[in-house]
Amino acid sequence: MIARAVAGCDGVLTVLAPWGVHDYSSGTTRAVLEYAEPDARLIFSCGWHITRDGLDRYSWQLRYIVPIVSTLARWARVVDVDDQVRAARLIFDSDTRWTVVRGSDLEEGESQGLPVWSRHVGDPILAGNLTRRIDFALFMVAALTNDTLVREAPAINGCATESARAYAGRPAQPAHSPCR
Repeated sequence: MIARAVAGCDGVLTVLAPWGVHDYSSGTTRAVLEYAEPDARLIFSCGWHITRDGLDRYSWQLRYIVPIVSTLARWARVVDVDDQVRAARLIFDSDTRWTVVRGSDLEEGESQGLPVWSRHVGDPILAGNLTRRIDFALFMVAALTNDTLVREAPAINGCATESARAYAGRPAQPAHSPCR
């Protein structure tokens, strides 16, 4: 089914949902990596718990509560967060033109503009930890044509959050998209 869905596509957007316990994320990732066109632009989404280089700085809640909740959810056969981690490793190890968009908490509402991003969770610009769902989706679509995001795992945050407004445009920020 994935082979048919990605055939002939220049770009593929994939949501790595951790639902289920049967390698949903890693299986989907394997199929996209195998069947996508060789030069296709591949955009994946996941949560902030994914780390590319181990330099992310997580809150104590994420460091201690997520493993407990993840274990309980896996035992209940509802969610396997570790499968998202396995999927991300497959992406990071691939030779494709990938981007892994790591999203903050999501909220409903009208678009506020493209989110800001940073290479590492814990950077001050991400402290707001809140992005509009529509803006998350817009960031993924914009990443299709943004070559600065190739082989990056940007952690995003809404551009209208207090932290984004306070730090937007400072040199430590590798890239950002201003609010409208």
